[in-house]
Amino acid sequence: MRYMLLLYGDEKLGENVTPEQWQAIIEAHNAFTQEAAERGMNPGGEALHPVATAKTVRYEDGHPTLTTDGPFAETKEQLGGYYLIDCQSEAEALEMAAKLPMSTGSVEVRPVIEF
Repeated sequence: MRYMLLLYGDEKLGENVTPEQWQAIIEAHNAFTQEAAERGMNPGGEALHPVATAKTVRYEDGHPTLTTDGPFAETKEQLGGYYLIDCQSEAEALEMAAKLPMSTGSVEVRPVIEF
C-alpha cells in the first residue's frame, strides 16, 4: 500500500539556516530517500515553496466561488513537503516516518486510496 508522509513544521525556522546547514538537511533527506529506494518503496516526493506563495480556491455547490492568497487555514506548522512510499504495512510506514530528518514539527502518515 502506498502512504503519504506529509511533513509539517514552522517554515520560519528555515530563515536563518546557513548554506552548510541546508546542505546537511538535503543530504539527510537524500539518505532517507536512498534507504526507501533500497527497501523497494519506490519513493517520490517534493519540497514546497513557503506558504506565502499558496493560493486557495474555495468551492460551493460544485463551483469555484473564491480564490484567496495563502493556505486554507492559519496554523502554527505549515506543510513543507511530502514523500510517497510503498510499504508492506502501516507499521512500516510509521517506521519510515520516524526516520525522517526533522528537528521539529510533525509527520502525518496517511494511506493512499488506490482506485
